[in-house]
Amino acid sequence: MREHPEPRGPREPGAAPSLDVHVRRGPVDARLTVPLDGVTVLFGPSGAGKTTLLRAVAGLGEGDGVAVRFGDEQWDGGRRRTPARARRTGYVTQSPGLFPHLDVRDNVAFGLHGRRWAGPRGRRPDDAGRAGAVPHADPHRRVLECLGLVGAEHLADRRVTTLSGGEAQRVALARALAPRPRLLLLDEPLSGLDGPAREALRTDLRSLLVSEGVPTLLVTHDRTEALALADRVAVVVAGTVRQVGPPTAVFDRPADADVAGVVGVETVADGVVTGGADGLVRVRAGGAELTALAEPAPVAGTHVLVCVRAQDVVLERSPGPSSARNHLLGVVRTVTPQGALVRVDVRCGESFDLAAYVTRPAVDELGLRPGVAVAAAVKAPAVHLVERPGPVRPVRP
Repeated sequence: MREHPEPRGPREPGAAPSLDVHVRRGPVDARLTVPLDGVTVLFGPSGAGKTTLLRAVAGLGEGDGVAVRFGDEQWDGGRRRTPARARRTGYVTQSPGLFPHLDVRDNVAFGLHGRRWAGPRGRRPDDAGRAGAVPHADPHRRVLECLGLVGAEHLADRRVTTLSGGEAQRVALARALAPRPRLLLLDEPLSGLDGPAREALRTDLRSLLVSEGVPTLLVTHDRTEALALADRVAVVVAGTVRQVGPPTAVFDRPADADVAGVVGVETVADGVVTGGADGLVRVRAGGAELTALAEPAPVAGTHVLVCVRAQDVVLERSPGPSSARNHLLGVVRTVTPQGALVRVDVRCGESFDLAAYVTRPAVDELGLRPGVAVAAAVKAPAVHLVERPGPVRPVRP
């Protein structure tokens, strides 16, 4: 028999409302507590458990192994089970899931009608009167309002079979917003779109979510989407939530090696703290000596991971005047074009491999190619240290 997570008790008086989730299913044992405001992005690789968390919040699938509290309401946990339709959430996946027998206007109207309502041509959507539907004083106006919010009002009378992928996803978003949900759940909503449509909708989606003010959980494995859309990011790795925080904090200062790998920190190396003072820490990694900003500072001999984002590394042919604390001499190992930028991997010291991004013109200007000697400048705040479990070992002077 599957064990049920314990539901949380009532909130403390005066505490801000939050969404509390604990899912224990198969390889997933994830806990998440986030405020009921803004956009929370569930970020991680495929198969990490992000969609399992989202579906649990929506009330989809079995309730075993799930505890969900929305503000003061216990949706799941113990013997409590609130039906999905009674939670008043909006749910959008990468597949729009529009009804082909209805036009755009009636697709958006789906879910608005707690009472009978004749559609624009004398018919009503199939869900009129269903449980959980939300009446609206002027359904026609609300439908057009939501289409306007997503930039699709001109599509109102189109058949959904004539829509492009981007247009269909805009209509799906309008349909989810029409009943004024208390929580919006988006599962990879942009992943099925091509490049231009994806970029356009990504920009509009952030503006839409801010203007509507509905708390949102959004699943993605795309770093650009997470940075563009999130007010906070929850990193999901191997079935657990490993770090929650503002996007820049999570992506620039990962909590552990697994998170660093998931968020795409290009340089992650083993190191040992050798000393420090006044918030600055000296660390040795692969024969290279670096200075990092760390508070509180780990003691000398502490095992750490040295994490540096490639965008924070400046390459020069020789050390020049700079406010950077770190000037590392090295040799170019590889030069790899990556879209508009070029990744340059540099071996510093005995075995410290440092990645940097430069522009294509900079490759020619600096003469970057394997075997060329360069200097890498890195500011101390850009060197992030993650302490690793294990004994503190003595450091030889």
